[in-house]
Amino acid sequence: MSDPNHDKGEHYITTPKAEPLLERLIFNNRAIILLVFFFLTLFLGYNAIKIEPDASFERMIPLEHPYIVNMLEHRDDLENLGNFVRIAVEVEEGDIFTREYMETLKQITDEVFYLDGVDRSGLKSLWTSNVRWVEVTEQGFQGGTVIPDNYDGSPESLEALRQNVLRSNEVGRLVSDNFKSTIVYAPLYEKNPETGEPLDYADFSRQLEKKIRQKYEAQNPEIDIHIVGFAKKVGDLIEGIGSIAYFAGITILLTTLLLFWYSRCIAGTLVPVFTSIVAVFWQLGVLKLLGYGLDPYSVLVPFLVFAIGISHGVQLVNAMAVEAAKGFDPNTAARLAFRALYIPGMLALISDAFGFLTLLFIEIDVIRDLAVAAGLGVAIVIVTNLVLHPLIMSYIGITRGGIRNVQKRGEQQDRKWKLMSNFANPRVAPISLLIAAIGLGVGLYYKQGLKVGDLDEGAPELRADSRYNLDNKFIIDNYSTSADVLVVMVKTEEEQCTQYNVLRAMDTLQWELQNTPGVQSSASLADVSKMVTKALNEGNWKWYEISRNQTIINASIREAPAGLINTNCDLTPVLVFLEDHKAETLETVTERVEEFASNNNTDEYTFLLAAGNAGVEAATNDVISGAKNMMLLFVYGVVATLCLLTFRSVRAVLCILIPLGLTSVLAEAIMAVSGIGIKVATLPVIALGVGIGVDYGIYIYTKLEKFLLEGETLQDAYFETLRSTGKAVIFTGVTLGLGVVTWIFSPIKFQADMGFLLFFMFIWNMVGSIWLLPALARFLLRPDHMVARAGGRK
Repeated sequence: MSDPNHDKGEHYITTPKAEPLLERLIFNNRAIILLVFFFLTLFLGYNAIKIEPDASFERMIPLEHPYIVNMLEHRDDLENLGNFVRIAVEVEEGDIFTREYMETLKQITDEVFYLDGVDRSGLKSLWTSNVRWVEVTEQGFQGGTVIPDNYDGSPESLEALRQNVLRSNEVGRLVSDNFKSTIVYAPLYEKNPETGEPLDYADFSRQLEKKIRQKYEAQNPEIDIHIVGFAKKVGDLIEGIGSIAYFAGITILLTTLLLFWYSRCIAGTLVPVFTSIVAVFWQLGVLKLLGYGLDPYSVLVPFLVFAIGISHGVQLVNAMAVEAAKGFDPNTAARLAFRALYIPGMLALISDAFGFLTLLFIEIDVIRDLAVAAGLGVAIVIVTNLVLHPLIMSYIGITRGGIRNVQKRGEQQDRKWKLMSNFANPRVAPISLLIAAIGLGVGLYYKQGLKVGDLDEGAPELRADSRYNLDNKFIIDNYSTSADVLVVMVKTEEEQCTQYNVLRAMDTLQWELQNTPGVQSSASLADVSKMVTKALNEGNWKWYEISRNQTIINASIREAPAGLINTNCDLTPVLVFLEDHKAETLETVTERVEEFASNNNTDEYTFLLAAGNAGVEAATNDVISGAKNMMLLFVYGVVATLCLLTFRSVRAVLCILIPLGLTSVLAEAIMAVSGIGIKVATLPVIALGVGIGVDYGIYIYTKLEKFLLEGETLQDAYFETLRSTGKAVIFTGVTLGLGVVTWIFSPIKFQADMGFLLFFMFIWNMVGSIWLLPALARFLLRPDHMVARAGGRK
C-alpha cells in the first residue's frame, strides 16, 4: 500500500463527507476550547486539592440486607454492633495487681472517656462502675464494683481487687486469662449526638495513637498497649493512604520514561502525561463538588484514571507520528489521528465507564462510591483524551525525533510483526485455540476453590505483620472471648423477654451453636439465669438449669449485665463468639441459626439475624456472593451490546469478548490459588479488568476489519494491523500494568491484592488481543462474511 501524497491528504481532509461534524467543531475553535479547558482546570484543580479522606461504618456495610436492617432497627437496644474499640493494656513483667499498673489503667480509662465519639455510658474497664462482682453468701447476694471502695493501692486493697476480679466473671473478657493485661472497652457513636457530624475515623485513630499508645507506653516503659476495633482498622487504612503519593510519583516517572522510549518525542511524552494528570484533577475536583471524599477503597481510582488516559493517549501519539511521517503539518496530523481514533476511542472508554457503573448494583455504598468515581473519571478522560490532547498536539506536533523514530521502523521491525502475524495463520490458529481451551479448563478447575469473604484471621485489609493484626493476635491469644461476635436478636412482646419458653429456646440454640465448628463460646440471659439459680442453691451444679418458676427466673436475672436485656424487655441478644470471621465459619454459623429460627420461631418469640461485627461480615459476604455473577453478566452484556452496535457483527463481538472471558476465568483461578477471597476490596477488580481490558480488542479489531474490508487476506490484514497499532497496544498493556503494579508494595494488603490482580488482567488481556483474537478471527470471520460487510459499508 502506497502512502498518499500531501495533496491527496489535503483534499481528503477537506472533504465534508470525510470530516465529521465533531472534528470541525473541535478543530475550528481550538483557541476558545483550550481557554475553557484552562479555566476549568484552575477551578477543578482548586477543589481537587481540598478533597479529604472519608470513611464511615455505615457506608461499608450493605444497608439493605435483612441482617443489617434488623441490626439498625434495634441498634439502640444492643451493644457489640461492631463499632467499638478494645484497648488491651499489657504489663511486661509480673501481673496487673500492682499499684503502678492500676494507676496507669485508671489514667487510660479517664483518657478514653473524654475522647470524641466514645459512648461514655457503655465504657467498660476495671475502673468503671458497670463492672461488678457478685457472690452468694449465707445472708444472700453480695456484690459491688470490682475496684474496692477503699482502694488505695496498698497490698491489702490489691489483694481485695484480685478476689473481686476472680468473682466478677470478667476473666477472659476484660481480664486476660494469665492476668497480665486488661481491656478498656469503648463503644462508639457513628455520629456525634451533639453536632450530628459523622465520626472522623482518621482523627480518632490518631488520638488513640497519640493520647493512649504513645503517651502511656512512654510514661510507663513496662506497659504495652494493643488496640483493635473497626474504627482503629479504618484509621490505619486511611493512614496507609498517605503512601499512595509515593506510588503516584513512581508511576508518573516510570510512565514518562517508557513513553519517551516509545515515542522518542518530547511532546509525545509530556502531553499525554499532562492531559492524564489534568483528568485526575478534574475527577477529584468534581468529586469534591459532589460531596464525595476518598475512602480507602476508591483512593486507587485516580491511578486508574491516569493509566487509562496514558493508554489512550499512546494511540493518539502513535497515529499522529504516522501521519507526521507522511509529511502532514501538526494540525492536519492531529485531525487525521482524531478522525481515525475517535470512534474506537469513544467505544473503548464508554465500555470502560459502563463496566465501572455495573458496580452500582451492589448494595454497599463504598463500592457504589468507587463506581461513581471511576465512571466519572472515564467520562472526563473521554474529554481530555479526545479533545484536549489532540488540540495541544495540533499546535506542538510531533518532534523530529519522533518522526525519525517512525521512519526508522524498517525491515527489522517488520520481520517481528511478520512473525507475530502467524497468529492468524491457518496452521497456527488451531494450536492457539487448543492452548486457550486448555487454559480455560485449568482455570475452571482451580476457580472452584474461590471463596467469598475473608480467608485470613485478623483484618485481611492489612498485612499479617501490621501493627493492627499483631494487636488482634495478642487479644485472640490472651482472651477467651473472641473479637468476632455474632449477635442473634430474640424479639418478643413487651415485658416477655424473660419468660421460660424464651430462655429455654435461647439455651437450646446456644447448645446447638456450641457444637458447631467455628464457635468459641456464647452468652445470653439464659446463662445468667442458670448461673444465679445454681448460686442460690449452694452452688450445686444440679441446679444449673432454667427454672420453670417465673418468680425464680425474675430473681435470677435481676442483676443481668447491661446489654443482655433492653428497657422494655422485648429484645434480648444471644452473643456468639467465633474463632474467626472466615467466610466458611460465618456461613456455617448463620446457616445453623437460620435453620433453627425457621423451625422454632413462634408467635411468642422470633430469632433475628444479625448484629455484631461478624453479623455485618456475614451480610456483606451474602450481598457480594449474590452480586458477583449478576455484575459479570451485566458488564459483559453492556460491552457486547456496545461492540455489536459499533461493528454490527456477532462474530466481531465474539472475537473481542472471548479473550476477555478467558482472562476473567484465569483471574478467578489465581485468586483461589493465592488465597484471595471475593470481598468488598476485590469484587470491583473483576469489573475494572473487563471494562478496561476490552480496549485492546477494540483497537486491534477496528484496524483488522479496516484492512480486511480493503481486500487483504486475514494474515496480511493482521500484519498491517500490527504494523499500525500493534506496538501501541502492547505498550498500552505494559503502561497500564505498570500503573497498578506499584500497588503491590502498599502497606494496605487489599490494595496490594488489587494491584496484583489488575496487573495480571491488564497484561493478559493485552496478550489475548494480540495472540487469541486473530486465531478466533481465522475461524469466525469467513471471506463471504467480510464481503457482505464491505457491501454494507458501501
